[in-house]
Amino acid sequence: MSVSDLDVRLLDAAPSLPATLARGVATGLGRPGASGSLPRHRLVLAGVEQDVRRLADYCDLTGGVLGDAVPVTWLHVLTFPLQARLMAGRDFPFPMLGMVHVANSMTQHRPVRVAEELVLSSWAEHLAPHRRGHTVDLVGEARVGEEVVWQGRSTYLARDKDGSGQVGGAQPATDRGEASAVRTGPAIPEQELATWRLPSDLGRRYAAVAGDANPIHLSALAAKAFGFPRAIAHGMWTHARALAAVAPRLPGAFRADVRFVQPVLLPSTVVLRGDRAEGMALAVTSRDGSRFHMSVQVSQV
Repeated sequence: MSVSDLDVRLLDAAPSLPATLARGVATGLGRPGASGSLPRHRLVLAGVEQDVRRLADYCDLTGGVLGDAVPVTWLHVLTFPLQARLMAGRDFPFPMLGMVHVANSMTQHRPVRVAEELVLSSWAEHLAPHRRGHTVDLVGEARVGEEVVWQGRSTYLARDKDGSGQVGGAQPATDRGEASAVRTGPAIPEQELATWRLPSDLGRRYAAVAGDANPIHLSALAAKAFGFPRAIAHGMWTHARALAAVAPRLPGAFRADVRFVQPVLLPSTVVLRGDRAEGMALAVTSRDGSRFHMSVQVSQV
């Protein structure tokens, strides 16, 4: 099914993330697992005016500079409430809580101005078997009038209890063929660009600005319930911080492909590494290089 085949559901206002999270908890209880289908509609929110004060707080937290154009990752923050609403729906095949963000791709077709009014939309697609369960893509799009200025794709992994990865009789993807698997990454750039010391409350601070209040980011106790030894940093904070560090080198139109490998435990110290081979390759690792947290590949479009 293509995007044009999906029903359009117009929203009057951006969904409340706390209410959506509560709904996701309620609808996830007793859910049997993958149904083999995704929601057959896309959500559209028009007339979106950007909150400059909130944007300033976001830039401050992620290392960006508030200017005329917004950071590319800011558009993900704006479309995330629509993605969350889709994941919290009863027609979404997996419980919302516990889904793991394993990859992200964003395309900025041109710089988006702070003063521009946006039309946001989101839908789900590409349900696929995976050796650890299933993956699904949540797609976001931002338009100015009829012009598509930004597109984002977040790939989530829903882990099956039995690890079968069966969807409608399909076989699980292998490590070799899957595009968004959690596996050993590409060669890590050697040049150290920055060192960041991440405090234990980073997850709570990011949630306060971006609205993503997934419990695994908020406290060690909640994170342990999902198998993590401590709270973990939001992948999208790490993504935003990495791109902010190289913002002066980014072209006006570009694509950033990100893979989240190992979670960043809080508190911790991490290192941003990079080079300019075939575009721009970035990686975030532990200070000693033993843990590979995230890879980023930036290419001009």
